[in-house]
Amino acid sequence: MAAIILVCSVAFFLQFFVPYCRSLIASSAAHVLSPEVRDVTGINTLAAGEDFPRVVQLLMLCPDRPEDRSEVRAIGMYFQMLSLVRTAAARLAPKVLAWAERERGRCTYFAAVALDRRVAFSRDLLAQQIEV
Repeated sequence: MAAIILVCSVAFFLQFFVPYCRSLIASSAAHVLSPEVRDVTGINTLAAGEDFPRVVQLLMLCPDRPEDRSEVRAIGMYFQMLSLVRTAAARLAPKVLAWAERERGRCTYFAAVALDRRVAFSRDLLAQQIEV
């Protein structure tokens, strides 16, 4: 009985978590990265899933914005879940593998957008401190 409850709980969680993450990714897709962030990350238009850890490391170097902390954490969890799906589907389902790769690239782009926002936030903080 406990196993059934656990499986149902995980399924219900994923039913809401995956669309939430996809909506976060979709909201960042229209954002154009600044030239500085493009140079630092190496992302021009398409991002690769392999770049996600590096972009997140750069993201953690910037001062934290409280409003995007939970979103970045959620996308990190979604990225890990996609990595598991990619590993599991590598030989069995090539279409699922391709989808997981595209989603991982979108996660990387989301992290780059968050980095861009944090860089802009840092600039604004610095400008405020200089004015005072």
